[in-house]
Amino acid sequence: MDKIIMKNMAFFARHGVMEEEKRLGQKFYVDATLYLGLGEAGETDDLSKTAHYGLVYEKIKYQVENKRYDLIEALAENICSEILQNFDAVQAVKIQVRKPQAPVEGMFDYMAVEMTRERV
Repeated sequence: MDKIIMKNMAFFARHGVMEEEKRLGQKFYVDATLYLGLGEAGETDDLSKTAHYGLVYEKIKYQVENKRYDLIEALAENICSEILQNFDAVQAVKIQVRKPQAPVEGMFDYMAVEMTRERV
């Protein structure tokens, strides 16, 4: 299966369980891998034969910036659903949501969730 890879998309949002997270917000980073056949798009140079990653980006941005979730698990699940519902060519999607400023005492790069969902 071929892939479209969208790496390190950065957004500012207010997801989290803690009141400070909801009030102050923080950066979130999202990676998306879309699994689909790209042979026909490559052969024909036709945008309609693939998933328009600019439109996929807008769907991800909307979920991150305009919705509110306590858990990054819920954010990732809803991003997966949004992509599968709106882009018929995509057969599966893998989403990673990273939260570099998670309210955890200690030193770390980020806390993250990653999930893969397939079209049924």
